[in-house]
Amino acid sequence: MSNSNKTVVVGMSGGVDSSVSAYLLKEQGYKVIGLFMQNWQSEPGEVCTSEIDFKDASEVCDKLNIPLHRANFSNQYWDKVFEEFLREHKAGRTPNPDILCNREIKFKSFLEYAIDIGADYIATGHYASLKKIDGINCLCRAKDINKDQTYFLHEVKESEFNKCIFPLENLLKNEVRKIASDLKLSVSKKKDSVGICFVGERNMKDFLGRFITLKKGNILDDTGSHIGSHSGATLYTRGQRQGLKVGGIKGKDDLPWYVYDKDIVKNEVYVCQGVDNKLLFSKGLKCEAISFINDINIEYPLECFVQVRHQHKPINCTINKENETFNISFKQNIRGVTPGQSAVFYNKNICLGGGIISSIT
Repeated sequence: MSNSNKTVVVGMSGGVDSSVSAYLLKEQGYKVIGLFMQNWQSEPGEVCTSEIDFKDASEVCDKLNIPLHRANFSNQYWDKVFEEFLREHKAGRTPNPDILCNREIKFKSFLEYAIDIGADYIATGHYASLKKIDGINCLCRAKDINKDQTYFLHEVKESEFNKCIFPLENLLKNEVRKIASDLKLSVSKKKDSVGICFVGERNMKDFLGRFITLKKGNILDDTGSHIGSHSGATLYTRGQRQGLKVGGIKGKDDLPWYVYDKDIVKNEVYVCQGVDNKLLFSKGLKCEAISFINDINIEYPLECFVQVRHQHKPINCTINKENETFNISFKQNIRGVTPGQSAVFYNKNICLGGGIISSIT
């Protein structure tokens, strides 16, 4: 059956990646429909980035001569993503809302909406690949390893990927921008989005302070000495260097300071000096649960690779399961492992799944 009989709904973000994805699918003969998702309700007086993005998406769809729908998923985003984001921060962990957003919005709410309007498939501008291996649809790394986004997709299930296309899987970012430039798309030089998924780039202290009570507290060094103050322990992440505002302390080396731990109950942040300080390194971690993409039988101990943040170089590891807890030991110590972030597991370029880091060892 030719692609002309198949309808693909493309998540149009107003960025260059989704725009080129829509163009490529149309060139392949699919019937393409754009869908702009509004997932954050801006407050009065705020610069509404979603309106700017919608305008850009509209211009691209007009240029490509494809229809554009607009759907408001802000209630779902608040209930399924943002409230969890706040809960994790209140508990002193550092969550990754992009992962929750992919699981709950882009591959649930968006997928359901797309099927309702007649989609055979959905497509996004993610840099990721889907490959059939031994009859199983596997999530694999994209050709552009520097842009690969499988880390953020590890909680999506194979059943949802079966309805998905990643048009950019074999393209490098500079090739995507060249296609957009050749097409004279208005977004060809638009910067990549940063910040909280759909909320955008924010001053984290000001933004979180609207939802969580932040209290000033002490910054202590690794000897227990008071060396500074902070605006709220929940704002700080293990391995963080920026924003500490400590330095030039009498009797201390002229080395940068890094967060190595914090106590959310005492509202204290603990710092040490030097990028290679042993307090910043871990030999393992624990996950209370691991979500595997494919429904396959996993035998433990499992030898694989672990990635503890986006663009972190994967490290060999061993996963052991004890009762309902997963203990992951690294073949070499890893710097800056952070509770609340996700540990994602790979077999070479195949993403197996992952889990939220509950503690470090």
